Amino acid sequence: MRGMREPIHIVGGGLAGSEAAWQIASRGVPVVLHEMRPLRSTPAHKGEALAELVCSNSFRSDDAENNAVGLLHAEMRRLGSLVMRAADANKVPAGSALAVDREGFAAAVTAAISSHPLIEVRREEVTGLPPADWDSVIIATGPLTSPALSEALGALTGEADLAFFDAIAPIVYRDSIDMSVAWFQSRYDKAGPGGGGADYINCPMTREQYEAFVDALLAGEKVAFHDWEASTPYFDGCLPIEVMAERGRDTLRHGPMKPVGLTNPHRPGEKPYAVVQLRQDNKLGTLFNMVGFQTKLKHGEQIRIFRTIPGLEKAEFARLGGVHRNTFLNSPKLLDATLRLKAMPRLRFAGQITGCEGYVESAAVGLMAGRFAAAERLGKPVVPPPATTAHGALLAHITGGHIEAAEAGPRSFQPMNVNFGLFPPLERVPARDADGARLRGATKTIAKRRALCARALADLERWIAGAPPALAAE
Repeated sequence: MRGMREPIHIVGGGLAGSEAAWQIASRGVPVVLHEMRPLRSTPAHKGEALAELVCSNSFRSDDAENNAVGLLHAEMRRLGSLVMRAADANKVPAGSALAVDREGFAAAVTAAISSHPLIEVRREEVTGLPPADWDSVIIATGPLTSPALSEALGALTGEADLAFFDAIAPIVYRDSIDMSVAWFQSRYDKAGPGGGGADYINCPMTREQYEAFVDALLAGEKVAFHDWEASTPYFDGCLPIEVMAERGRDTLRHGPMKPVGLTNPHRPGEKPYAVVQLRQDNKLGTLFNMVGFQTKLKHGEQIRIFRTIPGLEKAEFARLGGVHRNTFLNSPKLLDATLRLKAMPRLRFAGQITGCEGYVESAAVGLMAGRFAAAERLGKPVVPPPATTAHGALLAHITGGHIEAAEAGPRSFQPMNVNFGLFPPLERVPARDADGARLRGATKTIAKRRALCARALADLERWIAGAPPALAAE
């Protein structure tokens, strides 16, 4: 442990912290991993193992040809991920998904970390900002960051309320919206910052459709809060749409679904009774979020109910809505392209605290943070992966791919799972299959996704081989 190089410190022994530690030590750089459990536990954790899975035991789809998270799995395996190695060794039957024996998985990660000669595990709580003599630190404390550290980070960044109920609205793939029903327009054709007066996609409702929609919201099955979430405040006073509907049948129609200032070009002279608006969510223009549609409806209910909205009958969702306790940074504002805190570059962040969602995504961000920190310590260039890869697409979302809309308030950045909407579009979308037949509908979507995955893995291999960034991004 005591070599020529000072250790890199990692705060948090979850999936992101454990992966970061492994990546750093694998490059010959010593690591000190600080984990507060069992000295101080959290309401969600049960034991003291590293990389404990506190919710589901599923890492979701393992299909690397058609699914963005499956592609992320494949990339992580090629990058020597400890988390994926432990998952593969402890998988249980789950169809096309990768699910694990949670105890066996955590035990495998803990054993690998604890036995590595360059990793020291210290069971202690970091109660404030890391000491000044820790010149390279990765903070990977997740959505249950200790109150003392949250307060210290809030004071450093000027970002208040790092722990809050995070109200998340669903996000829809732009190309799944029926524009023969919906249309682009801002209310009163008003052009906001960076807009042109036609910045929202509008989905109109008749009175009958609106009434049926409200009935469905009120009857829909909701997700209950965890006991440990009960005392956490809502962020910015955002209320779930079903709670707004409970306050009166016209509440939504006078709130996020108000029809004023909008003219439906498909039905001239006919005023919609209510309108659902979607706002561009990423710079690529591939994702649109449902404005004001944060919800506690169960995911299956969201898909069923939201597809009754005219124009969204065939909507594909990059992310569904939710309201849950969370702790994450306003990363596009606070972090640089290699996950360093702009206000204090000796601090890097990894995992869910950066604004990613999901086990695999958290570990992937930990993998990148570890590689960046190790390269910096070794005096090597710190080169982010191409945006065409799953890792690069996720990193781009965290560090700058999100649009800050004035109407969304001061903090519109929201956590995200990896999805194809985060990837730069293909230069040429497949139009025909191998037999020359024209691709349409679902077959065209499948071909597009396979092309995105193939491009990602090819560009990842170039990045691993050390190709210049310009070449690797082509």
